[in-house]
Amino acid sequence: MLHKSLLFFVSGLLFTACKDKDQLFKDAICIQNITTIDAEAGAQENQTVVLQDEKIIKVAPTDELQLALENNIIDGTGKFMIPGLWDAHVHFAYIEELAPAMFNLFLAYGITSVRDTGGKTDFVKKWKDQADANPTEAPRVFFAGPLMDGMPNVYNGSTPARPPLSVGLKDVEAAEQMADELIAQGVDLLKAYEMLSPEQFKAIMKKAKEKDIIVTGHIPLSMDAITVADLGMNSIEHLRNLEMSMAKDSEELLKMRQKLLELGKEEEGGVLRANIHQAQRMEAIANADKEKTKAVLAALKRNNTWQVPTLSIMTAVVDHPFANPEWKKSFDYLPESVGKKWTESLDRYLEREVPENQKVYAQWLYDMTKQMQEEKIGILAGTDCPIFYLLPGLSLHGELEFFSRAGMSPMEILKSATLSPAQYFDMEDELGLIQEGMFADLLLLDANPLEDIRNTQQINTVIRHGKVYDREALKELLEEASN
Repeated sequence: MLHKSLLFFVSGLLFTACKDKDQLFKDAICIQNITTIDAEAGAQENQTVVLQDEKIIKVAPTDELQLALENNIIDGTGKFMIPGLWDAHVHFAYIEELAPAMFNLFLAYGITSVRDTGGKTDFVKKWKDQADANPTEAPRVFFAGPLMDGMPNVYNGSTPARPPLSVGLKDVEAAEQMADELIAQGVDLLKAYEMLSPEQFKAIMKKAKEKDIIVTGHIPLSMDAITVADLGMNSIEHLRNLEMSMAKDSEELLKMRQKLLELGKEEEGGVLRANIHQAQRMEAIANADKEKTKAVLAALKRNNTWQVPTLSIMTAVVDHPFANPEWKKSFDYLPESVGKKWTESLDRYLEREVPENQKVYAQWLYDMTKQMQEEKIGILAGTDCPIFYLLPGLSLHGELEFFSRAGMSPMEILKSATLSPAQYFDMEDELGLIQEGMFADLLLLDANPLEDIRNTQQINTVIRHGKVYDREALKELLEEASN
């Protein structure tokens, strides 16, 4: 039997021998001496991350993984690696002429996955199929197909601001049939909208549970938030209509909405919806009740109903992020026809005075986002781009800044744009963390996002499905987007 001191000596030699052996990873990319940051491990300094094909195959401290000089090595000294970012609320079909540029814009700003939340199936699926066929050239795409709305439907193509993103469903049978058709066409989720009747909404939820598919959307104006959450709605966009269920007189407000919906059957859907919002939103906020708010938040939490605040669009009327000269300069990356329209209309828009009620509503959105984070209700980062001058890609970084303004910590914010969307789609074993076996969707930053979330904009390198885009390649993506 070996003496204990001799055993330690032999073990030390074995460890040194293993440590000193140069490792060669064939056809791989080795990113050495970098600080990795994700929502589970936090910040880990001096790491080496090895990518092979489309996966992360090795993550280890740099001083424990000695690389052979023949490896393809990227020096990560002074840089920070985070998982690729998601924009969990986009619309390829909102401005159809912009759609061909959106892949480049997303990748150039580090967005490696997107969730399209409403548009004609044949149009949006074309982009999903293209992304699936060329995963290194485009973000990963999940899509919902058209908004499933009641009658009169909101996005019916009646105005440029309301393009035909929805289908108006006249009854329960039509809702069931549309759910079946969309699922058969391969959508990743369904989106329920505001003009649905309670019976239609329940039928959609029943179909979704039978087919095991996610349902997102807005709380129908004919319903209350607790009922919608208890029926199993997986996520709510824009915190839409939550305030109406948090008011002291929420039951009376619901009865009034149902009456207005009945009386407005012959009106334009967008006009009717706007009138109901105008009649109730500010009254509900002014009469917010602590106990009812607590009950709504409890329902969201127990049902794991994710929230997508989209502060980028919901508060932009007050905060005007697009007034920043750098933001306006980014319009140069848009196709010329789109960029010209945005520049001209934006200059006119910025001359308007911000209504006081919009300021109150924006503050409510910030406060509610913070309260939901404190209550451990899941939050996803999404923007609603390209609506309202929200440039695809860049606007997601604006959303992260808005989350910071709402009081979320940098790590909480990073989680909302990395791990949380992966969890939403049950893909946390494949995406959202820097671990072995995960897809190689990554960002290399020149500054630490945990010190300032705005540092997510200090992009040095984007890696999508294992393909490396350095600064020059990212610049080329932006230049191509405008052509």
